[in-house]
Formats: sequence, structure tokens, C-alpha cells
Amino acid sequence: MSNRTAHHTPPNYVPHNVPVLYHDDYLVLVNKPSGLLSVKGIGINKIDCLAVRVASAIEGARIVHRLDMDTSGVLVMARDADTHRELSRQFQDREVEKTYIAEVFGQVEEQSGLIDYPIRKDMDNPPMQCVDYEQGKPSQTLWRVLEQKGDRARLELRPTTGRSHQLRIHLREIGHPILGDDLYAPSKVQAMSERLLLHALSLTITHPKTGNRLTSVADCPF
Repeated sequence: MSNRTAHHTPPNYVPHNVPVLYHDDYLVLVNKPSGLLSVKGIGINKIDCLAVRVASAIEGARIVHRLDMDTSGVLVMARDADTHRELSRQFQDREVEKTYIAEVFGQVEEQSGLIDYPIRKDMDNPPMQCVDYEQGKPSQTLWRVLEQKGDRARLELRPTTGRSHQLRIHLREIGHPILGDDLYAPSKVQAMSERLLLHALSLTITHPKTGNRLTSVADCPF
């Protein structure tokens, strides 16, 4: 199977400020802005979301996976039930390759590593998650330092699992919370950025129709 990169495919249309990175009859890849929900929440002020915006412009588009509201970057949507089923299977079977960029607090001593902490819902503090070695689900994140800048560092992250808030919790647990993280970072680190400095840089899937690997890239905005 060949590998195709969607990075150079220009957006054909931008529904409500959501750049379209790639689309065909089966799927669409978009660049989700920070501050936008992936799907509707509870309450009248949480109706606006990526799923609604894209579906209003691209027939049949439906969510396959999610990004946190404050995380920006690449997200794939299916345009029919068979494609949705196959892409969902790829995520479940860990066949999707994901790369993130984050800016974190502190001097990172090592240049790369693996974070392996099991995660579960924190039932006492929703919507937060927590590390739990007895009841948590296996969660792994590969990381490497791209740049060290004083009291902050720029990291490349490659999660091999897809737990809710995984990257945010993992980085906090190793002592390097993400700048602007209003859930898991101390107030000093929250104040270092107006937004969460976490971006889904690239996503690689197997196209359900062609069988080719397809990579989409959204340039990091920070």
C-alpha cells in the first residue's frame, strides 16, 4: 500500500472558520480551532461545535473521534456508515498514527521517553481523569524534546492509546504540565498562555476505500 500526504491539498471550502485539509466522497479531514467543541455538549451555550459546522457544509459528515475543546488540530470525519465503521475500528485497533505538539513548563532533563500511566475517570471531579494503577486503562505516550526555551519546552508527542485527557495528565504526572491547561496545571502555568498549548499536528489513517495510507497535517499555530 502506498502512503499519501494530504498536507498539500488546499482547502476547498472553510465552513464557519473550520479549514478543510482534505475531502473526498468518503471522508473529510479538518483543522479544528482551539476553543471549539468537537460535539454538542449539555446546555444551550454548548450547541455550537465542529460536528454541526462541518455537517452544515459537507453532506453526511459525522464525527469519528474527538479532540478536547481547547486542543486544535487534525480531526477526521466520515461521510457514510461504512467509512465511519472502518475508521472507528482503526482507532480502536490502534492503527491510526497521531502526532501532537505541546509546550510544557520546566526544564526537561531527558531528550525522549515513554510515559506509561493507566488512566480512568475521576468520579469525584468530572470531567477530569486520573492515574489509577488498579482500575485505570493502559495509556502510553511517546515523547521527545524539540526545543528547550528557558522555563518551557516544546515537545513532540505520539500517543499509542487515545484516553480522554491522556496527554494532559501524562505530562502533568512527569512534572511538565502543558501551558494554559486550566484543568491539570497549577495557576502559574495556566497563566503562561491564553490557550492550551496542545495541537494535533498530524493524523495518518488507512483510507477505507483505496487501502492507501493517508496523512493530513495542520500547521501548528504556536
